[in-house]
Amino acid sequence: MLGAGIKFFIDHCVPDAVGRALQAAGHEVILLRTQLAPNSPDPLVAAVAEMNDAVLVSLDSDFKSLAPRSGVGKQRFKTLSRIGLKCNEPQAAKRIEAALSLIVHEWDFSRRGSDKRMIVEIGQTTIRTIR
Repeated sequence: MLGAGIKFFIDHCVPDAVGRALQAAGHEVILLRTQLAPNSPDPLVAAVAEMNDAVLVSLDSDFKSLAPRSGVGKQRFKTLSRIGLKCNEPQAAKRIEAALSLIVHEWDFSRRGSDKRMIVEIGQTTIRTIR
């Protein structure tokens, strides 16, 4: 089944409702607070998500600079997939639910390419993939 078995690593700033929505859709969810201290530095959070082969879900835009799709400089996390939530916290779960079919599609698409990362940004009124 396509999209089955996606594992998500939920940053401490992401509402629990997002994790519940992903679990309800049949995906595995790891909460940061079960693995690390809530205010762990972003590079450590990214490293733990990457080690767990999990898609990092965060409201923190700093992760964009840690694992860019392109640009000048050294990529620190070459296999880190991420979902950047750029919407307000109360809407985050509904926006994830609205984007879930696209997320599953992008995950499956990324598995077929040489760069296995999936990057999705979800805003109040937009959903954007970065390839």
